[in-house]
Amino acid sequence: GTPQAPDSRTSTVGGMRLNGTVARKSTILESMHPATQRWFTEVFGKPTRAQSGAWSAIARGDNTLVVAPTGSGKTLAAFLWAIDSLYRERLVPVGDRPSDPTDARPGVRVLYVSPLKALAVDVERNLSAPLVGIANAAANLGLDAPTIRVGVRSGDTPAADRRRLQTHPPDILITTPESLYLMLTSSVRETLATVTTVIVDEVHAVAATKRGTHLALSLERLDARLDAPAQRIGLSATVRPESLVAEFLSGDRPSTVVKPPATKTFDLTVEVPVEDMANIPPAATGADGLDDAFSPTAGSLWPHVEAAIVDRIEANRSTIVFANSRRLAERLTARLNEISAKRAGLTPDDGFDPLAANPAVPGGMPATINGAVVTGGAPAVLARAHHGSVSKDQRAEIEDSLKSGRLRCVVATSSLELGIDMGAVDLVIQVETPPSVASGLQRIGRAGHNVGDVSKGRIFPKFRADLLECAVVAKRMRAGEIETTVVPRNPLDVLAQQVVAMVASPALDEEGKAISPARGSDDPGGEEWSVPELFDLVRRAYPFAELPRELLDQVLDMLDGRYPSEEFAELRPRIVWDRVADTVRARKGARQVAIANAGTIPDRGLYGVHLPDGRRVGELDEEMVYEARP
Repeated sequence: GTPQAPDSRTSTVGGMRLNGTVARKSTILESMHPATQRWFTEVFGKPTRAQSGAWSAIARGDNTLVVAPTGSGKTLAAFLWAIDSLYRERLVPVGDRPSDPTDARPGVRVLYVSPLKALAVDVERNLSAPLVGIANAAANLGLDAPTIRVGVRSGDTPAADRRRLQTHPPDILITTPESLYLMLTSSVRETLATVTTVIVDEVHAVAATKRGTHLALSLERLDARLDAPAQRIGLSATVRPESLVAEFLSGDRPSTVVKPPATKTFDLTVEVPVEDMANIPPAATGADGLDDAFSPTAGSLWPHVEAAIVDRIEANRSTIVFANSRRLAERLTARLNEISAKRAGLTPDDGFDPLAANPAVPGGMPATINGAVVTGGAPAVLARAHHGSVSKDQRAEIEDSLKSGRLRCVVATSSLELGIDMGAVDLVIQVETPPSVASGLQRIGRAGHNVGDVSKGRIFPKFRADLLECAVVAKRMRAGEIETTVVPRNPLDVLAQQVVAMVASPALDEEGKAISPARGSDDPGGEEWSVPELFDLVRRAYPFAELPRELLDQVLDMLDGRYPSEEFAELRPRIVWDRVADTVRARKGARQVAIANAGTIPDRGLYGVHLPDGRRVGELDEEMVYEARP
């Protein structure tokens, strides 16, 4: 890679060429603590190019965007340097440890932001390996390893655990953009005043959306509370152009792009299970299950596709099948299980119900699929569905079943597209054209996830026009021609929400506790902001870098109630703008509004699903509710 011009806000590191000299890979690893070196060398041998490049940039203190294929060790690269920094600060010879080895100011040091709750849980699970491994290596070196605590804060976190995170903040906190916003808008934000590193995973998934703009403002709100801005590290496998996303990540500060030469190999084909899609033969019936329960019309392609998918699942140890909607994922899961059961000679009399196969099977999942019956007496299932409407515990169980080999196949939506480590997946099947080239690369990259492995993928079109799209997308995937990212500019709805949250956040005393207004007072609490300071903070976020002051004034006018009251009778003012002093503060009730409306409006609404006793099962998106069948 060639460095850009010296006055550029974004520099590039490719193939480890830094300032005209080539850095030796071993030098980077040797700069870490001996315990870290020992663990990494014993487990991985040597760093990948992405890891070496990332460590070089991170060691210099640069805001860094790491762009590398799936399975190149990006996430470990970001975390390991942060973990090593904590160990270098706290590791001392046995017997020399002070009575209180913790920092004088307890709080979160490393903040990991994930666009998916499921990815956050997966990262927490995978962090245990380096933490335990480095601690063991330290013990072997005669060092007393400190305890590095990891916590998770997301929409699934119970209230008791959230309170514990405030009273006993972890060293590493894993969270989502929405939960970060909620923390910054409450007294919990005091636990974030010690953050030195922010890792934003799968940054491409948010950069082009208002959700990403919302996160960018939250990161600037975080920096405003720190003694020095936190170092930001972004991770992605599919970004174009890299310089734009790097600027989105770092705001108004310089950034470095680490993009080593890609070595990822794809075995990708588009498959059609019939000779002529214009003259599809009728589906056969019999032991192989080639009858179509969902599309009984003669000449349907579906039964041929379903049978072909089962063939490929049975020929591999582990397979992920991606569908573009939750309804299709559920329907296809039931269909694959039905075909597999028929081939194995199972019938409803044996207790097999393909539509009920997705919940946990009593007695565990089978080691072999065809004709097998699990220990608890329940018939084996070939596949299980994994999507956002499946509960957190069920998703974790399904992921573990596939990783451990107890389950042969998972049918997923985008819930498994981003970064989640699914172990050694042999094959990825995509049903119909993937939503985008970048999405297709992310999905196929789930197979062959380890360094140097080949990612094997098969795409099955649903109809003739879909075949054309599949061919184009597959060609662009092979060439790495992903879509250009376009970052939203000046979305005023996001700006309005964050301004209300900023002024409504409770003021804190010297101990970090919220200052409550006097009883009976009209003071709603919160922090008063100087408008020029607020304007500077907002413009540090890349999506608002060119925001004119006049536009901010119009947003403040609206929030202060300067609009036709007859036309907007139900819209209440949320702030008070003192135009003489040029300051803003919250009105009563503003904080409740800010917290109740965290985040941006998603593409699809969610409906909560509850059992009769009130226990929450999960959510269904509006498309699935609308198209659901009894």
